[in-house]
Amino acid sequence: MIIGILNQKGGVGKTTLSVHIATALAQENKKVLMVDADPQASAMDWSASREDEGLFPVIGLPKATIHKELKTLASNYDVVVIDGPPRSYDVSRSAIMASDIILIPIQPSPYDVWAAKEIVELINEATSFKENLKSAFVINRKIVNTAIGRDVKEALVEYNLPVLKTAICQRVVFAESAAAGKTVLENEPASLAAKEINSLIEDITEALND
Repeated sequence: MIIGILNQKGGVGKTTLSVHIATALAQENKKVLMVDADPQASAMDWSASREDEGLFPVIGLPKATIHKELKTLASNYDVVVIDGPPRSYDVSRSAIMASDIILIPIQPSPYDVWAAKEIVELINEATSFKENLKSAFVINRKIVNTAIGRDVKEALVEYNLPVLKTAICQRVVFAESAAAGKTVLENEPASLAAKEINSLIEDITEALND
């Protein structure tokens, strides 16, 4: 299974979601490979800041040949998580062609809803080659106790893609854990943030099996 976390807009939390999804799946005893396809290499930096051995390897592959190279690289893994780049059409296209499901992190703001048009167009373009490609929006960095997450779901209807049920809220523990190259699943496993991530994994599994 290959999961691509993609959005042409920067600053939507792709890397945070990617490392948490990879960690959650690794904690389920799946053999996970994480691919950092962003030239800024945030996932690589996150992995390098960790003091102990990580739960999964992170490799840098910010190239338009991901879909070709993963055929060999992914052969020994149960799951590959691709942390995609912003504003790189060739690399994003390649990541889409490599993936079984595309998750589009989106913040609850009209700017993010408008900007989503670019990645949705790339996905729609790819479905003519990959009929079984699945994709869904993930509401990320939702402000706790606000209705704006619900409003953004309504705004996304025009794109004709599902929105996963679980929204990931903006919480300080995400940044605190990232500084040590870890995740809330390791540092705060009983936290609301960790529960949201685990709930998101259930949503992803459901979307893949739908």
